[in-house]
Amino acid sequence: MRVIIPAAGKGTRLSSSPDAPPKALFRVCGRPLLDIVLEQTDFISPEDTWIVVGYKGEEIVSRFGDCYHYAWQRQQLGTGHAVAQCAKAFHGYDGVVLVTFGDMPLFRRESMREMCRLVEAERAACVLLTADTDQFPLWARILRDDGGGFARIVEGKDCTPEQSRITELFAGVLAFDSKLLFEYLPRLDANNVQHEYYLTEVPELMARDGLKVITHPTDDPDDLRGVNTLADVAVCAEILQSRLSRQ
Repeated sequence: MRVIIPAAGKGTRLSSSPDAPPKALFRVCGRPLLDIVLEQTDFISPEDTWIVVGYKGEEIVSRFGDCYHYAWQRQQLGTGHAVAQCAKAFHGYDGVVLVTFGDMPLFRRESMREMCRLVEAERAACVLLTADTDQFPLWARILRDDGGGFARIVEGKDCTPEQSRITELFAGVLAFDSKLLFEYLPRLDANNVQHEYYLTEVPELMARDGLKVITHPTDDPDDLRGVNTLADVAVCAEILQSRLSRQ
């Protein structure tokens, strides 16, 4: 297995100071966000881990060292564009690849490990982490076809009023058949509100072509919480501390 962790963001809403670190190095519970993410993906070895860096990326490289691989995203053109920066390194690799994010520290090891297992066990092109909740009105929705199968993901900003009432949300983690992922990434376009290349369009393209795309639900909607503001830092810290106390 391999893992790709996009971590190229600036974190403007966390701090406007030119001295602020890149987003993935902002601290929760005294630790950089990316450090927590890497701990949860440690069932995949460092030599099979790719971190996508961009803004002040040299600080991330310096902090985590050369036991990981790094890919550079020089322009911030979306999650699909971030993952595509790893294409050359993944040429010839035929296995499972997990994609999680450097600013989302609440995804749990057991969920991500199970998603990777399901790609192989179900011979799936893609497995998506989902949650059934109405807590996050701006989050991406899962749309299903008439037979109940996965059809596509609609980003929260792009939802119609009817789609906004859907409570099955995309949690943000994906596991792929790597060979298929990199075959489909060049087919993405930026025809959306943000004018970005969404990784979330890849499962839609796969499903449209008849490939197997399945969902894996999490039982804890808090997994969906990422860090965009200082308020998010406080909420994530409280959840992490609560989880630690229950272990």
